Amino acid sequence: MSPSRSALGARVAATGLLRPGRPVVVLLSGGRDSVCLLDLAVAIAGPDAVAALHVNYHLREAAGADEAHCRALCERLCVGLAVETAAAPGSGNLQAWARDRRYAVAARMALERSADVAAGHTATDQVETVLYRLAASPGRRALLGMRPREGRLVRPLLAVTRAETAAHCEARGLSWREDASNADPGFARNRARSGLVPALRELHPAAEANVLRTVEVLRDEAAVLDELVDGVLGGARSVGAETLAALSPALQRLVLQRLADRAGGAVAPAVGARAAEVLALAAGGGTRHLDLGGGLRATSVYGEVFVERPRDTEGLPAVALPVPGVVAWAGGEVSCERGADLPVADGTLDAAAATAGLEVRAWRPGDRMRPLGLGGSRSLQDLFTDRKVPRAERTAIPVVVVAGGGEIVWIPGVGTDERFRVSDETRDRLRLAWRAG
Repeated sequence: MSPSRSALGARVAATGLLRPGRPVVVLLSGGRDSVCLLDLAVAIAGPDAVAALHVNYHLREAAGADEAHCRALCERLCVGLAVETAAAPGSGNLQAWARDRRYAVAARMALERSADVAAGHTATDQVETVLYRLAASPGRRALLGMRPREGRLVRPLLAVTRAETAAHCEARGLSWREDASNADPGFARNRARSGLVPALRELHPAAEANVLRTVEVLRDEAAVLDELVDGVLGGARSVGAETLAALSPALQRLVLQRLADRAGGAVAPAVGARAAEVLALAAGGGTRHLDLGGGLRATSVYGEVFVERPRDTEGLPAVALPVPGVVAWAGGEVSCERGADLPVADGTLDAAAATAGLEVRAWRPGDRMRPLGLGGSRSLQDLFTDRKVPRAERTAIPVVVVAGGGEIVWIPGVGTDERFRVSDETRDRLRLAWRAG
């Protein structure tokens, strides 16, 4: 039976995370989960839509054999393979470095192909992640686990156990590589795998299933809580101290956390428990700051509270933005996709804007643009004020312009310039996005 017609293949296809003809970059380590994922991706999306990425960190003696195994597998499945080599840093969190490097390369490949990135995280990984986070990071968010989709990143096997991926590989005659470091007790995640999970299984045979069901329930409830926060903030980047003080303590924490997540550009460190300190900050009047950790700080400006990640962008030079491609700027990344069928949304524009190329630079005094729907030229300073962008954050927001000091094209959170709008005559589109560092 082909993998697409197997019970497991049908379950994975039903998630919609892998679709026929939809381009996808599969992260391929050579382990059982990634091998299973690649096989299912080929069966569901088709070999022409699939590319694999293997990163050789040269950290183990078996690294070369792992790479050779991945090459042989991709040749068997008729899939193109990209191999990236990386030298480990001399210090710091090795696992975090390896993960960041792998995802950075995958993101670049995905942009070039207008593809998703598929990771082989399983239900077993989900249980281990929740237990680890619960122990290491107190708060409700620790129990939400990994999401099936986060932007371009998809996890098609998140409802599949590690035992099931092994059974699939065995049934298909697909061998895999075992990473000895996964049993190294020096890594906290490995201790959760070898200690916590078996202990829970001894307490109750359905322990893992119960953890996964709890995650699903909490995700549903989290959506309700998000709606409450939306009702307070809407799209604003700040909140009045009086409004914050009138909320219940639980909602205060959620609102403050949302502001922190927006400022951090991703899931920020848990800061909701600092709500009382933030209110005390606002009560002091004037402009006051509170360090929240993780590179974030809360600022109160005459009763208006926001969270920021201070950056020094003074003198930061303009950098070219590849079309398509991605460029680092002010600790974050500006990306550009190209395609005739890109959806019209904030940051989508007529590709004619890129005829002379694009650049990213910082805001300059006197900058003006013609935002869509406003019917005229406005100063960027006024636009920032209208959209309640805190003054301290303004110099850290990228301004995308036509190369060579030309017109402003797009600014995240502010808008696209009228001169580059998508019209009925547009045959090619660009989509710009900003991920803060």
